[in-house]
Amino acid sequence: MVEVGDSAPDFTAPRVDDGIDPVTLSNELDDAPIVLAFFPAAFTGTCTEEMCTFRDRLANFESVGATVFGVSVDLPFTLEEFGRQHDLSFPLVSDANHELIHAYDVVDSFDDVGIDEIARRSVFVVDADGVVTYRWLADDPGEEPPYDEVREAAAAATE
Repeated sequence: MVEVGDSAPDFTAPRVDDGIDPVTLSNELDDAPIVLAFFPAAFTGTCTEEMCTFRDRLANFESVGATVFGVSVDLPFTLEEFGRQHDLSFPLVSDANHELIHAYDVVDSFDDVGIDEIARRSVFVVDADGVVTYRWLADDPGEEPPYDEVREAAAAATE
């Protein structure tokens, strides 16, 4: 499990933001703090609410210099449409190969419908040195993150 104080696992994955291009976390640290918001699946109720709430509160994160990335195991093409339909103004990262959910140890499942590996709803804040300064894990997939707490953690990561 990735804990506060650990080095954030680096990754390269498809970034969906006005097109699809690879993004490498370590190359983005100049825009730190980075908020990695893992969510189970695009177009589902709580996930849509969560990503739209990040969209609606994006100015709060930008005001402390934070960059938000939504992360799910959806294909980049699905995330591209999800972002378009919901006017998401921050990048989404596709973990279609499930490497990030394993690296951050946030693997969950929907056993009752036969889906083995999705992202557990969780949020990590990574500072400019690549260190995890905040971690939140949902106890229930219907639970949304404490947005104000995440923003405060992002602000503290710039100090």
